[in-house]
Amino acid sequence: MTTQTAPPEAPAKQQRRKLDEGVLRNLGLVGVLVLLIVVGIVTKPDLYSDPTWVKNNFLTILQQASAIGVVTVGMTFVIIGGGIDLSVGAIVALAGVWATTLATQSYGAGGMIFTAIVVGVVVGLVNGVLISYGKLVPFIATLAMLVAARGLAAQISGKQTQVSANTFINDLASTRLLGIPLLVWILGLVVAAGWVLLNRTTFGRRTVAVGGNPEAARLAGINVKRHTMLLYALSGLCCGIGAIMLTSQATSAQAAMANLYELDAIAAAIIGGTLLSGGRGTIIGALFGVLVFSTITNLFAINNLSTEVQNMVKGAIIVVAVLIQQFRYRSLTQLFKR
Repeated sequence: MTTQTAPPEAPAKQQRRKLDEGVLRNLGLVGVLVLLIVVGIVTKPDLYSDPTWVKNNFLTILQQASAIGVVTVGMTFVIIGGGIDLSVGAIVALAGVWATTLATQSYGAGGMIFTAIVVGVVVGLVNGVLISYGKLVPFIATLAMLVAARGLAAQISGKQTQVSANTFINDLASTRLLGIPLLVWILGLVVAAGWVLLNRTTFGRRTVAVGGNPEAARLAGINVKRHTMLLYALSGLCCGIGAIMLTSQATSAQAAMANLYELDAIAAAIIGGTLLSGGRGTIIGALFGVLVFSTITNLFAINNLSTEVQNMVKGAIIVVAVLIQQFRYRSLTQLFKR
């Protein structure tokens, strides 16, 4: 006599449930954005009654989100892979300062862009080597890099603001394509590339596997150490791109630029649905997270509210996002199983 056991849940059904959770999470973030817009309309009805101002303000929010958005894409990959990178703001500063030295600027826009990207990737690789092969805890390794990169940036710049004299770099922030700032197009391209890399390539699948269970990934034939190193190099690449974008907006670079970018990037990834423990996350959700924080910053600016209050609101959002992750949408999961 044979006994029948319940068949395991089909992979297609599991995938559908994950997609449903992702859609609901993104819809929730869209709801937050709508709520913030409503708050703006209530607090500043005179401004929001002007369609031209609304359009320009929307583009301003997108442009302000562009540099940190690119950095957040790299951060999202690192967190999904089970790591953390506290040095992204310092890497942006170092790449920006190195790219705006007189020696580098003498090579023109190409030399500045090349330098920023190479500096970002190399510093990211150093992080990756220390963590993967040096077996340092990511928190400690990247915290040390935060201090070291800021110090090196201050040393190179002599603690002075370095002005960019390159017209091409400076014009990136003011150039528009089809009425949309060029920096926003760059953000869109990086987000699209990140989405494809995470969801349609072996690299993305390996990233999720390494973050979900490193030992199982190793037994499956994945070179976990090398992949982790590449994740930090990818984060550094995004920092290099972000450095050029930020330098363009300010037409200068200094050791203090991109201050607290690491916290903003981590927070945006978290509220976008990326698990701090690794193994799950979305690029689109992280982008929505960036837009939420950029909209909050804009809302506080037009209402002349202090930065301290803004930081408290951001902190509260982060706490709520982590609490939601603790429950892991338990009630929604139960609903999908019915």
